[in-house]
Amino acid sequence: MQIETYSLGIGDRFGREGLAQLRAVQMAERAGVVVVPVWNKSFREHSLIGTKPDDVRAEADAAVRRGGWKHPYHVDADHIDRHNVDGFLAASDFYTLDVAEFIGAAADDAALAGFVREMAPFKGTLRIPGVEAAFDVNDAVLEKIGRTYLRAVAEAGRTYRHVAAAKGEGTFIAEVSTDEAAEPQLPFELFFILGALAREKLPVQTLAPKFSGKFLKGIDYVGDARAFARELDADLAVLKYAVSVFGLPPSLKISVHTGSDKLSLYPIIHRALKKHGAGLHLKTAGTTWLEEVIGVALSGPGGLAVAKRVYQLALPRFDELVKPYATVVEIDRARLPPAAAVEGWSAEDLAGRLRHDPGHPAYDVNLRQFVHVAFRVAAEMGAEWTGALEAAAEVAGRCVTENLFDRHLRPLFLGG
Repeated sequence: MQIETYSLGIGDRFGREGLAQLRAVQMAERAGVVVVPVWNKSFREHSLIGTKPDDVRAEADAAVRRGGWKHPYHVDADHIDRHNVDGFLAASDFYTLDVAEFIGAAADDAALAGFVREMAPFKGTLRIPGVEAAFDVNDAVLEKIGRTYLRAVAEAGRTYRHVAAAKGEGTFIAEVSTDEAAEPQLPFELFFILGALAREKLPVQTLAPKFSGKFLKGIDYVGDARAFARELDADLAVLKYAVSVFGLPPSLKISVHTGSDKLSLYPIIHRALKKHGAGLHLKTAGTTWLEEVIGVALSGPGGLAVAKRVYQLALPRFDELVKPYATVVEIDRARLPPAAAVEGWSAEDLAGRLRHDPGHPAYDVNLRQFVHVAFRVAAEMGAEWTGALEAAAEVAGRCVTENLFDRHLRPLFLGG
């Protein structure tokens, strides 16, 4: 199985927006670009909401059947490892191998020595076509890279082989993430990480590197966009070179994790893809859930009351709800609106504060991040939330479709 050139990871906390999400990629198709949908949901999110991987497969299959989608689509076992992957084997054909906890862990001495030995042909001055800088590579450099990443690569290999034993080689797509490393990877480091993956005989098709700046949940990129542009340009060149040198799959492409809502980066990414003739996988998640809250609020007085209640129930549980996402949110708790103030809001007040429109005078970056991680409260509300969502299906679905197409797909893949 080979990943397509352009793909979009689409998360759906409550499994109700599959068709609305599909409509967005169909709009892109009609505009001239095929972007393959990849429905993704992590083990953590399944655990918090009480869903199962089979639910995601059922949602994706039903959306494709109802929507008449004629292109490939996938279901991602998002951020899995050897300990929880078995529950995803039946449902998924895309596996995001999560090895973050092993980055920096001690590598096996024999494996480290073998890596340094096999990478010896690249010692000296390493020049990567398309990358302006040249790199001095010696045993010490290779050993440092090995000590940082070899254990993580080995763990990815173990998980890959476990999945392959169950499903068969060539029947699924493997993604590897190094985006939770302490520092962004330099181009030559990324090159040797790919070399290590090739040594593991892991046919990685998408790689999520660590970029500089902050990729926070539900909001725009925080950092130097020019630095990001330089890094992405170099990374795309490295992947192309690594494919030819290490024999990795020609479909290998960059994956941007926590990529939803990085509005300021989309024009940069679009230009880089065109320059290199490269593919991209962009992973989104909670942006659909936030549009559901907006849609429920806009659906009528009853829906507005339920949307307010989600926030009001979540606010006293701030620490609990934020803790699982502490590394990917930055919320000024003191600036969150009091529950009593929210009670007086109109639907337009809530939508204006929550919708990702940085030009709107009411847009509230703290509120948006907090509601992003508060989906667990809605799950606990049971029929109160799902009933409101069902009643608001038309409005919420329209919000989801417009958000994915107008704010994500169009600027990223169509360039406008």
